[in-house]
Amino acid sequence: MVSSNGSSELQQNAAPIITVQNLTKRFGDVIAVDNLSFEVQDGEIFGFLGPNGAGKSTTLNIISSLLSYDKGELTIGGYHLDKDARRIKALIGLVPQEIALFSNLNAAENVAYFAGLYGLKGAPLKAAVAEALVFVGLAEHAKKRAGKMSGGMKRRLNIACGIAHHPRIIILDEPTVGVDAQSREHIMGSIRTLRDRGATIIYTSHYMPEVQEICDRIAIIDHGRLVAIGTELELLEAVTDVKSIVIQARFGDEAARSTLTEKLKLLPDVRYTSFNETGEALRVDVALTHEDITPLMDILIAQGVRVEALNSEAPNLETTFLALTGRELR
Repeated sequence: MVSSNGSSELQQNAAPIITVQNLTKRFGDVIAVDNLSFEVQDGEIFGFLGPNGAGKSTTLNIISSLLSYDKGELTIGGYHLDKDARRIKALIGLVPQEIALFSNLNAAENVAYFAGLYGLKGAPLKAAVAEALVFVGLAEHAKKRAGKMSGGMKRRLNIACGIAHHPRIIILDEPTVGVDAQSREHIMGSIRTLRDRGATIIYTSHYMPEVQEICDRIAIIDHGRLVAIGTELELLEAVTDVKSIVIQARFGDEAARSTLTEKLKLLPDVRYTSFNETGEALRVDVALTHEDITPLMDILIAQGVRVEALNSEAPNLETTFLALTGRELR
């Protein structure tokens, strides 16, 4: 399991806003969540990933007080879930994967309905509705019925309904499914803004580039258990601590290639070097954290090597997920 203790300034300065300890949930003979423990830090965007049937939705429904659990302790915003579920519900904004809108109501009416469930009324409710619609870029469509909206507009309205009451914790379950590129970009920017305003975001997605782009830390669960947790780099390091640089060039005879590899091995981040069978491609394995290839290029130039092509082959979050779970994220 990957630890994330002390791995970033965020984690060093923040305190947990959600603590899950030994959470277990059964449905008959099926154990959906199996002794699961993790923490979400206050003010972070926390990716929560897993294959179908891994227990993600069950866990999030329990955190949201929508589902009971069999065993464990959950502390959310300083409250214990088994004692203060009502207070916890007021702290959370849930944006579900399935569009949860009334198609016969317009945008403002939809937001007002859901914000009203949290006790907002009168002038504060009206102000909250207006603010939420501005935030998601739908102020000009306040009177448009949800049933007449495009898929991207519905997704943004779905978010507005979940955040109008200014929750401290926002759960976003696949918020960009089926949206156009413009709406996706708007949603991703909105998520960052919510975090910058002080909200804590729990984010699920099957689209790995989004997770890599936006999440501070990521938890991967499978079969109801925590497989790994940490920053993107920490998760990559759980699978490998190297990335490869493949150089295509004319390297000279065997003696020249041998001299070159000996010099490259003296560089502090170089772990391994090897030529292909023809001697025209050199693979250099370097530390995953290595970024500056200038020393490597300096050696190549000094040896008279003319580089024809250079490619970096680094593991990504998707390959790491497959390595850790053995299953695709769907």
